[in-house]
Amino acid sequence: MARNKSILSEARQIERAVTLINLGARLQVLESETDLSYERLLRLYKEVSGKSPSKGQLPFSTDWFMTWQPNIHASLFLNIHEYLNKSAALEDIDIIIKAYQLYLEHTSSQGLEPLLSVTRAWRLVKFVDNGMLAMTKCSRCGGHFVTHPHEIAKHYVCGLCNPPARAGKGKAAGSLSMH
Repeated sequence: MARNKSILSEARQIERAVTLINLGARLQVLESETDLSYERLLRLYKEVSGKSPSKGQLPFSTDWFMTWQPNIHASLFLNIHEYLNKSAALEDIDIIIKAYQLYLEHTSSQGLEPLLSVTRAWRLVKFVDNGMLAMTKCSRCGGHFVTHPHEIAKHYVCGLCNPPARAGKGKAAGSLSMH
């Protein structure tokens, strides 16, 4: 019976890895979130995506999440993640996968380009879990946004209520329009 259990467990690990690969996850995420060997993950990555995985280190800085548009996208994802975390009995990585899929559905339904990759979403959750980032309630709209952990909540105003002066201007405006 234990043998069957390990086969089912391995099948779940492979299914999870395939889902992450299809979402664009980097190999380091797969290594961290599955029990499959590096060699098997590499073969699986090549088979599923048809190419070798990207090389190089994962983004480590919290700064990206603090810039205007990435912060809005990261906050959207993290709000979905927090909701699922409270309401669904899933493993941590499965919550990240489901939250990311819902984030993609939401951005697509709004005609927006998703700025958050699944790897950055995974990293964002790790940053929050480790106290490097937090969620703070906007004092104007009441929404919860990704912030540094010691943001003074009483005076915090989000990037939607107080966009930067150049927001939405020029060719590099990105995907959010301020109408």
